[in-house]
Amino acid sequence: MPSLIDLRRRIRSVKNTEQITKAMKMVASAKLRRAQERVLASRPYSEIYTQMLSDVAGAVVSAGEEVSHPLLAVREQKRILLVVVTSDRGLAGAFNSNITKAGQVFIAEHPKVEFQIEAIGRKGRDFFFRREMKISGEHIGVVDKARFADAAVIARKVIGLYEAETVDAVYIIYNEFTSVMTQTLNVTQLLPFAVPQSEETTDYIYEQPPEKLAQTLLPKYVETGIYRAMLESAASEHAARMTAMDAATTNAAEVIEGLTLHLNRVRQASITKEIIEIVSGAAALG
Repeated sequence: MPSLIDLRRRIRSVKNTEQITKAMKMVASAKLRRAQERVLASRPYSEIYTQMLSDVAGAVVSAGEEVSHPLLAVREQKRILLVVVTSDRGLAGAFNSNITKAGQVFIAEHPKVEFQIEAIGRKGRDFFFRREMKISGEHIGVVDKARFADAAVIARKVIGLYEAETVDAVYIIYNEFTSVMTQTLNVTQLLPFAVPQSEETTDYIYEQPPEKLAQTLLPKYVETGIYRAMLESAASEHAARMTAMDAATTNAAEVIEGLTLHLNRVRQASITKEIIEIVSGAAALG
């Protein structure tokens, strides 16, 4: 049975842990508000941009013209670049493990394909590096800030690999922010851009030929896709960490309550034992 000193030391240790988890929850909550505002503001732009690019490409196709751009070149997918967006830190529940497991499943579903990993975030980089996957690049410390300039740098590298035919397709995997309690796993094909087959397109009046517009819009589409994934991942990370720290704080409080109850019982037993010894000693002397 642990002594009173051991129990008090353990209670003090759990209380310190409770204070840490409570503070981390508050920090994550404050960061989540800002990240949530950014991701909600970016979604309409990203969706309208993708729709506009689809309409422009559809207008070219419906006119019987062929869009000649390297980012539209469809090849047999023998080499795939998988952009994995994770966090740089842990203590966020299953946030990172869901991404890495989904990446493993995606790789297992394509057994004859050669994969490269473009890691955005330390956790994904470390995970696939330990499994001896080919890491084409790593980007640490960019998800939490989620700046468009960083996304543009990554996009230019991805575009360069695809245009040089080093890879035949580019997929991105990330957690999409749904709510504080829910993050949705998302696996999206970035390249090649799928030209819509439907003839129903928005009727635009073009000052420039649609083909020329498509060639200008396509690189921006990749930049926007990566930037949105970074924003979604940042908001999802803070939400997952806030939920995990809230659960950890609750568990710590329950542990403290149980240890305090056990401490009182041990102290009561110790006092009772001492009283019995005193009474027994007095009776023996009498």
